[in-house]
Amino acid sequence: RRISFEEFLFFQISVIKRRMNIKARPGVKHHLDDGFLIKFKKGFPFAFTKAQDQAIADILADMQKSSPMLRLLQGDVGCGKTVVALMGCLAAFANNKQAAFMAPTEILARQHFATIQTTLSQGEFKKIRCALFVGSLPENEKIKLRKQVETGTIDLLIGTHALLSEDLKFKKLSYIVIDEQHKFGVRQRAFLSAKGVNPDILVMTATPIPLTLSLTLFGDLDV
Repeated sequence: RRISFEEFLFFQISVIKRRMNIKARPGVKHHLDDGFLIKFKKGFPFAFTKAQDQAIADILADMQKSSPMLRLLQGDVGCGKTVVALMGCLAAFANNKQAAFMAPTEILARQHFATIQTTLSQGEFKKIRCALFVGSLPENEKIKLRKQVETGTIDLLIGTHALLSEDLKFKKLSYIVIDEQHKFGVRQRAFLSAKGVNPDILVMTATPIPLTLSLTLFGDLDV
């Protein structure tokens, strides 16, 4: 029992140290005016739930701090996590920055792209330039997209592991969403983060995680 306790203790210390090391770095401080949230909500034909409102408030509060956000968004399938995550993408756009949205499979990435494109086709958000970057794209399309991302003409890039490729460079990445976080490793998360200067990171999961397990697996994240 004592040896098991020691193993868990040292593991938790390493997780906490990683968190403190990331939090100590200077992040991107996003500036948002009071009307930003109202303007965003007008684009939806439905009212947000209390849980969505709370999650959005937490995310935006973190994004306005000078230290990087590290947050886990947990919710059942179909509860509206994508809409909450999209809020951060819009906050990045409002600050003339870029956002990345990574999913574990091409089907899921394309689904997110279709949903987000439909949402962004209305009102104020028509100006946001959104693109899909997946492994199955023809090489000439990939080359074109890489150039657009590097020059900053793409505001929101949605994709799979393809976003981790070394030849994909962002001009001003400030916010990252990682869906189905458990299907990616800590190193992959760090590699994507390194494409910006300590960007805000939101990871999402639909898997119910008890508090004790979340402390072990996601001890470096706010839940």
